[in-house]
Amino acid sequence: MIKKVVFALLAIVLVSCDSNQSKKESISASKDFTKYVNPMIGTSKMGHVFPGATAPFGMVQLSPQTNFEVMFKDGKYNSKTYEYCAGYQYKDSTIIGFAHTNFSGTGHSDLGDLLVMPTTGKLVLDPIKTIDGNKGFYSKFSHENETAKAGYYKVDLEDYKIKAELTTSERVGFHQYTFPKSSESHILLDLVYNVYHHDNKNVWTFLRVENDSIITGYRQTKGWARTKKVFFAIKFSKPFKSYGHKKYDKTTYNGFYGRFNESNNFPEMAGKDIRAYFNFDTNEDEKIKMKFALSPVSADGAMKNLEAEIPHWDFNKTKEETQEKWNKELSKIEVETIKESQKETFYTALYHTMLSPILYEDVDGKYRGLDQNIHESEGFTNYTIFSLWDTYRALHPLFNVIQQERNNDMIKSMLAHQEESVHHMLPIWSHYANENWCMIGYHATSVIADAIVKNVGNFDKNLALKASVATANVRYFDGIGDYLDYKYVPDDKSHSSVSKTLEYAYDDWTIAQIAKSVGDSSAEKIFLERSEYYNNVFNPKNGYMSPKLADGTFRKNFDPLDTHGQGFIEGNAWNYGLYVPHQLDKMIEMMGGKERFSQHLDSLFTMELDDKFINKHEDITRDGIIGNYVHGNEPGHHIPYLYNWTDNEYKTQARVRMIMDTMYGTGVDGLCGNDDAGQMSAWYIFSSLGFYPVTPGSNQYALGSPLIKNAILNLENGNTLEISTENQSKENVYVSKLTINGKIINRNYILHNEIVNGGKFVFTMSNQPNK
Repeated sequence: MIKKVVFALLAIVLVSCDSNQSKKESISASKDFTKYVNPMIGTSKMGHVFPGATAPFGMVQLSPQTNFEVMFKDGKYNSKTYEYCAGYQYKDSTIIGFAHTNFSGTGHSDLGDLLVMPTTGKLVLDPIKTIDGNKGFYSKFSHENETAKAGYYKVDLEDYKIKAELTTSERVGFHQYTFPKSSESHILLDLVYNVYHHDNKNVWTFLRVENDSIITGYRQTKGWARTKKVFFAIKFSKPFKSYGHKKYDKTTYNGFYGRFNESNNFPEMAGKDIRAYFNFDTNEDEKIKMKFALSPVSADGAMKNLEAEIPHWDFNKTKEETQEKWNKELSKIEVETIKESQKETFYTALYHTMLSPILYEDVDGKYRGLDQNIHESEGFTNYTIFSLWDTYRALHPLFNVIQQERNNDMIKSMLAHQEESVHHMLPIWSHYANENWCMIGYHATSVIADAIVKNVGNFDKNLALKASVATANVRYFDGIGDYLDYKYVPDDKSHSSVSKTLEYAYDDWTIAQIAKSVGDSSAEKIFLERSEYYNNVFNPKNGYMSPKLADGTFRKNFDPLDTHGQGFIEGNAWNYGLYVPHQLDKMIEMMGGKERFSQHLDSLFTMELDDKFINKHEDITRDGIIGNYVHGNEPGHHIPYLYNWTDNEYKTQARVRMIMDTMYGTGVDGLCGNDDAGQMSAWYIFSSLGFYPVTPGSNQYALGSPLIKNAILNLENGNTLEISTENQSKENVYVSKLTINGKIINRNYILHNEIVNGGKFVFTMSNQPNK
């Protein structure tokens, strides 16, 4: 009888829990968080984000391209190409087409694959100007007739009176073009175009016209990704009446294909640079739809993706399904803000954190690996685009709060990358089955360590340690051999020597944390010792981290303000020199103690930095600078929180609120620098909630000053965390008290378990600092 009562009570509890969970899901589902997303934020100047349509973490990122700047002119780098890292600049009034792959917020670029442009009238196959100087196939457009939302983009192409609408699933772009009445309607497929295009970027292109409405093919390019293949399958809703293509490369040998007229209605197209066209007759307001699927594996894989994800022709259905996916992801954090406009900033930032890494496998689990062979994911979903020098700082730590399952898959993808690497290295900066070797450090180790200490994922920890140790001992990579021999990176042997030493030392600390988690005391000892190597580039005579030569002397003629050629990459000794996140107490003591260090931070935020110190860097611009603090670039993102390691914690609270108010906004210039694959936006999300992961690989988050009035975090484990503020206002930036589940917290950090276990944080705010 007792057992029956116990089981009955248990059943009631379970039903109650299920009911509460269902209620929570239905409440979130009833709210439309996508209405606060404005993909236009950051499309001006150096935000380098795209406004087009995509699904959360989707492979297809379908977006307008507004201009075309080649990477080199007269044999020299063309600086204007930098403006078009995402293919779009808000200042432009022209559109040259819609590309299916794009980077979000990077400081270098690639992609822009498979450009599509609908036109009417005389067939024109050149985007800007024809060979005889006439207008190309671009169209003028107005921002008044442009709409960008999560999962949807619309624009009127004025030159052709065509309304273009775009949406996507994860692997398929869905185009809907409303044409005028015309016997000369065309859909162009530009396979010459690339973001960061140069004369030798296109290696080969191949198309097959399978029938009067299906085209398959692939393109191989050599850019930032040295060997990138993108396969595709296209399906039109209406048969085309004729088709053709033009080759723009010089054909030196064509075998016996010379017996054919390949340019018109010939079902094979092959060459280095090709533009194809498909002709239609259209009635007034007739809609021609096109489904454009991608695959990293094969055209057959692309067709399977197309059939699996969008088997119908209902454009609105796909749009609504994708927006529902966005709403589900955005509902993981429900916020109330001081001003309504801050919701737009917050949810757009949250949206930007979910544009990469991206899904990189077909619906059957097959993907192209780093070894260029075809693999099949087992027990994980494969991802690509790992901008790790940027994203290990806050983006992946954010995923350890709200995207744990995906971050687990991303780490498994990194481990697969290491197994496929002939160098036996984890990714440094990788995309599309390629390692592009951009930036410094081996920060996949940080992502792994942070997941382990926060108990995220079921990846093999021993394999992760083995992969991390192997990566950290590749002597020919970026000064590692010298780092091991000298216990620092000598400045006369390697560029950015101080930055490398600091980043390697931190990464080595993260490897020690991985070793500790699996009980490998030997590896832990080795890497803890290596994590102290930052000491060797501190110059006590000038008080800065400084470039050191192989003979053990510090370099003369060193300027701690200059961001170029002083041993730092995209930073200077004043800001990047403060990078010892794993031993901040020791760093502060080394630099003169808490009071002197606090004064250094004060000066950093208030001094004037002359233009001559930053004019050689594309990634450091006035838009992102406060004094000598550069928020528009990643190396200093932890700096506002460093007051927490002094006796002036309240200054962190004032600084982070000031940065959120001045460096982020709702306009097209609402990002103060490259979003860098979501890192800039992840900083804002954490800071808005009131805490930040200064040391990924630790279970602690440094306290800041929440900007939100209230927030609810709907966590994957079923728990709910409520963050509430009392006396919140623009002026009340200081935290006078923090309680967690009713208990007063007398420390300046929050533990990860206190977040994921759910409950309630209450910040009491004041306009007076609590000293």
